[in-house]
Amino acid sequence: MSIYVGNLSYEVTQEDLSTIFSEYGAVKRVQLPTDRETGRMRGFGFVEMETDAQEAAAIEALDGAEWMGRDLRVNKAKPREDNRGGGRSSFSERY
Repeated sequence: MSIYVGNLSYEVTQEDLSTIFSEYGAVKRVQLPTDRETGRMRGFGFVEMETDAQEAAAIEALDGAEWMGRDLRVNKAKPREDNRGGGRSSFSERY
C-alpha cells in the first residue's frame, strides 16, 4: 500500500519528500507524477514505506501539517481505477 500526499508545492523533489517521511520509518519509494504536456509536477505524490505501522505514523503526523508553505493532505492511497474505456466491457470479456 502507499500513501497519497496532496497539496504539494510545485518546487518539491523526491528527495525532499523522502527526507520528511523518513522521520517516521524507512521509505521504499517516492513517486511524483508530472503532467504529460508540460512536464511540470502535478502537486501530489505517493510514498511507500517499509511497514503499515510506519505509514500510519506518517499519516497521523503529516496530515494537515504545514510544509513548504502549504497544508499537506496525507492519507492512504486508493487503488487506481481503470479509466481506459468508455464504460464498455473489454473485447476479451465480450467474446
